[in-house]
Amino acid sequence: MMIAAAVLLPVSAHAQAQNGLSNLFGGIFSGPPPAPSQPAPGPGGALPWSGEDGASGHPLMTAAAIREAAGNFSNCVAGLWPDAARRGITQDNFQRFTAGLSPDLRIMDLMDSQPEFTKSIWDYLDILVNDNRLAKGREVLAKYKAQFDATEKATGVDRYIIASIWGIESNYSTQMGDRSVLQSTATLACVGRRQAYFKDEFLSALEIVNRGDLRPEQMRGSWAGAFGPTQFMPTAFKRFAVDGDGDGRRDVVDNPTDLIASTANNLKKDGWQAGQTWGFEVVVPQGFNYMLADRAKAMTIAQWEKLGLKRATSQPFPHPAEKAYLLAPAGAQGPGFLMLQNYRVIMKYNPAEAYALAIGHFADRLRGGQPFVQPWPRQERELSRTERLELQQILAQRGFYKGTPDGQFGGQTREALRNFQASIGVPADGFASSDVLDRLRGR
Repeated sequence: MMIAAAVLLPVSAHAQAQNGLSNLFGGIFSGPPPAPSQPAPGPGGALPWSGEDGASGHPLMTAAAIREAAGNFSNCVAGLWPDAARRGITQDNFQRFTAGLSPDLRIMDLMDSQPEFTKSIWDYLDILVNDNRLAKGREVLAKYKAQFDATEKATGVDRYIIASIWGIESNYSTQMGDRSVLQSTATLACVGRRQAYFKDEFLSALEIVNRGDLRPEQMRGSWAGAFGPTQFMPTAFKRFAVDGDGDGRRDVVDNPTDLIASTANNLKKDGWQAGQTWGFEVVVPQGFNYMLADRAKAMTIAQWEKLGLKRATSQPFPHPAEKAYLLAPAGAQGPGFLMLQNYRVIMKYNPAEAYALAIGHFADRLRGGQPFVQPWPRQERELSRTERLELQQILAQRGFYKGTPDGQFGGQTREALRNFQASIGVPADGFASSDVLDRLRGR
């Protein structure tokens, strides 16, 4: 579930870099299965834990540590009662909702999975922004027009963005995940390398069912605990969920009014600017200094225009004084995008550039917009994880990369790649192509 170079795996912002979207995206980025045979499915078709050390190398992800923690699972859960009591959870409800919980150790494999093969951003967009999903989105917008009208009036959040998040997160409620949120978050609170974080998620999930907003059987989702059509983590639910229809419950799973209002409230509180778009596709001129393509280097649109950037549709920019940063997800060979404040808000919902771009573009298509104008470099091949690791290792050997090579590309890797590209006189766009790897190898 990773895209190399400028694009990362969609990771729910609600999960704070845990995988809140594994139910939908897990198969998209994993590529061909590994050669070794997989464990046989257990009862109900679910894969069991592999019994192997986690790929992260974290001491709490060794097979021995996982087995030891699993053996202490009941004591760990019981030991959370004082914290639950401080949150107002009754003892009867604590016992009722934790009775029969057992660790789902398959989550340990999912938490530490590092797929060898990846999808490109254009493949990602092809998968998510398609005619079938657009048709369903238009049906949803029409069916719940009254709810969208009321929410848009109350919050200023664009209905098409809300509908886009709904469509991309769960394919309009058809792919929400099937794991018990209580079991998943309890497992992660007691086993593995993120126990402190998931202790809060588990206790928050208990608060939700204790209050009566949702029933435990409604709270089914991803292995990391994200649930509902727009994938709220329990702590995000506490912060953002609202009772849209006044029935006394905040039901973001089966009540479209609450779902739409809560998703909009999330975006509004994260800084959504009413009446503004998320960004613009732009044509980047030849010879452009791609060192400026950086989230930290925002300028006014008027300043970008002076550097030669133009809208791909040839239309004028509506507000030249707005600040934006340049995103070039496929480097100099692909389209550029000037990203505004609302794009940053989408990134808070899920801090992956590919995800935020898909959300913005899908929303534009829902309101009647056209596909992107400029072509993607579809002739380019995405590097495998082994190749990405090799690229980082060579960059480190040459003094460009100071991190620990791990095959995962973040800002530090892109910066190192740009500096290398600048040193050999090619566009410093940070795009990890096979050509760049060959140049590093000296071919």
